[in-house]
This record gives sequence, structure tokens and C-alpha cells, in this order.
Amino acid sequence: MKRTTFLSAVALASLVTLSACGGGNQETPAAPAGEETEAAPAAEETAAAEEEAAPVPEVEANGTVHEIQMLTRDPDGSGLQVFKPRLITAEVGDTIKFVPTDPTHQSSSIPEMLPAGVTGWEGEINKEVSYVVPTPGIYGYKCVPHYAAGMIGMVVVKGDGMTDNLEEAKAVSHPGLAGREFNEIFETAESEGMLSS
Repeated sequence: MKRTTFLSAVALASLVTLSACGGGNQETPAAPAGEETEAAPAAEETAAAEEEAAPVPEVEANGTVHEIQMLTRDPDGSGLQVFKPRLITAEVGDTIKFVPTDPTHQSSSIPEMLPAGVTGWEGEINKEVSYVVPTPGIYGYKCVPHYAAGMIGMVVVKGDGMTDNLEEAKAVSHPGLAGREFNEIFETAESEGMLSS
């Protein structure tokens, strides 16, 4: 008898919870006309944001490989903890290969410095990592352990829309020396005409 009463109480509590949470097939009342016009722009903005952030599909490698060394000391004497070269241009389908010439380094993309919808890369320390660039734009990267020390670099991928994420990439805040190093890279890219189509 007690078990039947207990089960009845549990069933009743479940029904109350479902009805309170809108578990039935109730129709949502129509919004007043004034509210409907306000909701439309928000829906359009959401659709535009989803379209903008749509993932960029991977592309086939075209056979061109750009090798970037990860070094503790630049042999040219220009600094410590460097990618060499730290600024390159590439085409869609080119492979960027990061080589751990010296130990304790790796390469990771900086998500805020990638074209919209692009999935970046995350290398492991002391491991080579290759990445096929899928779309034109600015690609910023770092060595995670030496990011604040200024071990950063950038790839400018040529083509229509290559500067679409330029202003966003420039606006990214970086720790330590990385901000100064990126400023120098952007100045070099502009002065050498890398950012003009």
C-alpha cells in the first residue's frame, strides 16, 4: 500500500513538473504586431552572423610548401625565440610547415587572427606541424611557451578577401613583447606591398 502511494506521488510530481516546464504541445501565443517588427532585424542579424561564421572547408594541398623554422636564437642575430621567416605570403592550398629546428618550441594559430570560419592548428612541443591554408586572409600564429617573449609570426594568404580580417587581426591584444612584434610585422607587410591585391 505504501509503495502504491509513493509511486502515485512520484507520478503526480512528474506531471506537475512537465506542465510547469511547458511539456505539453501548447501553442505559443502570437506576438503583438509591434514586437514582430522588432524581432525581424534580430533574426536577420543572427542569420548573418551564422553565415559569416560558417566553417571554411579544407582544401587539397597544391604541392607548394613554405618551411618555417622554430629557433631559440636567430642565426642572423636578430633575436631570441623566433620563427624564421616570421612573415610570408602564400596561396590557397599552400602548405605551411613548422619545423622544430631547436627544442622547446611549437606553433599554434591565434584564433582571433584567422579569417572567419577557418579552423586553425595546434602543434605539440618539439613536433613538426603542417597546415594547408584554406582561404585568403591574415593568419597569425605563436609559440605558446614563448608567446609573451615575442615568438610570433604571420602568413598573408593572397586572393579575393585577403584583407577582410586585417583590421580584426591588428586589433588583437597580445602579452609582453608579442604586441610590439606584431606591429613590426604589420608595418613590414604594408611597406612591402603584401597587403595590396
